Amino acid sequence: MDSYIIIGFTAFLGAIFVGGVIGLSKLLAFRTPDTELKLQPFECSEAPIGGAHIRFKVAYYIFALLFLLFDIESLFLFPCVKIFRAVVNGEIAGITHQLVFIELSAFICVLFSGLLYAWRKGVLVWE
Repeated sequence: MDSYIIIGFTAFLGAIFVGGVIGLSKLLAFRTPDTELKLQPFECSEAPIGGAHIRFKVAYYIFALLFLLFDIESLFLFPCVKIFRAVVNGEIAGITHQLVFIELSAFICVLFSGLLYAWRKGVLVWE
């Protein structure tokens, strides 16, 4: 029960600290009055042309999400290959290299099937 009290007290102190810092930054922050120049969007030191509310194709968003997804999944391959190398070299006992190879192959197959699915749906076509 004592450990729960310590955890609760730590969470309480953390909330007090975060709230205090946010309140202090609001209190000490430099503010300028809202003028038309301040509220105007800034685009590379050029006056904006047209409205800000234009429609973007959903395909751009999906393309970006797929990039992030496959980028993160490819980062997961590095530790998997390191584990596979450690198993093959005998540094990790109790796991066969065939099992790690099958698991790594299944991971790559899932990754590749996702890529094929996105390709077949036409998400990777940039227009």
